[in-house]
Amino acid sequence: MSAVYRLRQGARALTAFARPLDADRAQAVLPPGLLPLFSAMRRSEQMHSLAVLAALEHEAPVPQPLAFAALLHDCGKARFPLRTWQRTLPVLLRALAPAAAVRLASRDPRPMLTRGFVVYAHHPRWGAELAQAAGAPEQTCWLIEHHADPAARWAQHPYVQMLKRLQRADDTH
Repeated sequence: MSAVYRLRQGARALTAFARPLDADRAQAVLPPGLLPLFSAMRRSEQMHSLAVLAALEHEAPVPQPLAFAALLHDCGKARFPLRTWQRTLPVLLRALAPAAAVRLASRDPRPMLTRGFVVYAHHPRWGAELAQAAGAPEQTCWLIEHHADPAARWAQHPYVQMLKRLQRADDTH
């Protein structure tokens, strides 16, 4: 992703408090067991997830497991809430020194300095675990767990087309 995109993303996160949140849309899509996962996310992540869902809906009909994944793909980030600088630093270091970012991602998430790296690397798996525990369909859990993986890795997987759609919408919103 480009630096301009990341700057815009950061600006949206910083101004999320001032923009309306259509929580009713999430409530209309998610079953009661999954709604708490959406509610636990930061407001900016909720807004991002709603934008991802809207982009998918604009493109073509959205199967229910994909709609759930659109709204919950970042729910694993709630395990260790991040400040804006903690969300920005891993993205920058991955671009400048990828090996260092990987090393930091393998550390303890509790210290403030390493937390962003660990969350960035592990939130897809954590989100899938949370979704599975909350009763999400298997397809949804798989999409959440692999939303940050290169789609080519899963070229022969039956859910790869949904994964590609999710990734396109996630990368642009």
